[in-house]
Amino acid sequence: MSTTQPPALTTLNIATRQSPLALWQAEHIRDRLLALYPELTINLLKIVTKGDKILDTPLAKIGGKGLFVKELEQALYDKQADIAVHSLKDVPMELPEGLTLGVYCKRASPTDAFVSNTYHSIDELPQGAVVGTASLRRQCQIKAYRPDLQIKTLRGNVGTRLGKLDAGEYDAIILATSGLQRIELDARIRSELDIDICLPAVGQGALAIECREGDDEVLKLLAPLNDDKARIRLIAERALNRHLQGGCQVPIAAYAVLQMANADNASSDKSNDNNSSNQNGNNDAGDTLWLRGRVGQEDGSEVLKADKSLTLTGSQAEQEAQANQLGIEVAEMLLAIGAGDILSAIYNPK
Repeated sequence: MSTTQPPALTTLNIATRQSPLALWQAEHIRDRLLALYPELTINLLKIVTKGDKILDTPLAKIGGKGLFVKELEQALYDKQADIAVHSLKDVPMELPEGLTLGVYCKRASPTDAFVSNTYHSIDELPQGAVVGTASLRRQCQIKAYRPDLQIKTLRGNVGTRLGKLDAGEYDAIILATSGLQRIELDARIRSELDIDICLPAVGQGALAIECREGDDEVLKLLAPLNDDKARIRLIAERALNRHLQGGCQVPIAAYAVLQMANADNASSDKSNDNNSSNQNGNNDAGDTLWLRGRVGQEDGSEVLKADKSLTLTGSQAEQEAQANQLGIEVAEMLLAIGAGDILSAIYNPK
């Protein structure tokens, strides 16, 4: 017998983008809610966003924030939808007035996937090989690791990107591991990039559910989907990005894990992440929050790194506040070593 009290709502409308991955995400949340509330009627409101329409321009050159979420948020304002399901890495750090992230779901794999029809890893790529990505974060870290590689812009949904690889336009492409796994294309993954090589995007691998502030019935209905450990980690990452005034189209990376207090992390060597090989997955087994951040030049000529850890104490709300503060502190560490100059040149190109 279910212990979940039936919701007062009888119908819930979910705003979603129309790509196969976005639909999988929305359907996943729908199915989880229906398992909790079998009597609930759930409809999907399929929406095309600005980011979906402009496919011939790199994201960083389109400008603005929220390229994949603004139209979904408008549906929330207009009360056409009750919730919107997002890949958290696409959600701006500052939400519009009146909206909130009601749920941070348990995080899937945060890594970047190496996809190729010829080569098994980034190390196998020959000199001058062409690698496809739309992400400045991936670009700057890959160029730092392999300066000889050619980075070529790659836009479109997952199927479109794989099609361009199969057509021979690229020697390899880089995609989010979690996205491929969710739509059952993980067989295309040749390897996952080690976090040492390519620190993930803020929120990569996590789903978030946005809704209207003060919509207590919806928030109550969503509450069982929230993952407290993931929420703490993701709050730290988003606080770092927010303090740097970043979005999803800038060369900022951040990754937080929760580990045991006696775990050996990079705190003994703040200039690198040499001990991250055992952190390539999702670690939330302890109460010590370790946050790493990076900011890089687009061409990979410079990648700044900072990290810090702290032991969380108190209630969930207190731990979330501590995570937020940790994000700010790691951002300040990056600014102190020159991140502001790198980001200013990107935000205000001459």
